[in-house]
Amino acid sequence: MGIIAWIVLGLGAGLLANMLIPGRRSEGLILTCLIGVAGALLGGWLATKLFHIHTLHGFFNLSTWLTAIAGAALLLLIFHLVTSRRSTSSGRRTSRRRSWAHR
Repeated sequence: MGIIAWIVLGLGAGLLANMLIPGRRSEGLILTCLIGVAGALLGGWLATKLFHIHTLHGFFNLSTWLTAIAGAALLLLIFHLVTSRRSTSSGRRTSRRRSWAHR
């Protein structure tokens, strides 16, 4: 399968993987799709390196989709862990509201 097929597959895999990851989502649709494409490419690359599969069985094969979804879910999980850790350490500032009536 070529790189263009992995990119197209990654768009769908990113959306499916985003539904599998629990919790609040801080990224938008475009960032989810980009992470999904990168995850699908990573999953395909890891499948060839770890299992010595030079080409997966095609676009409509279940193993191809599972590989892409697993790679996308892995990257999305890493992204969620990094951004949630960053937001909890620096984002806990409480803002005090000023009431204009008490001036």
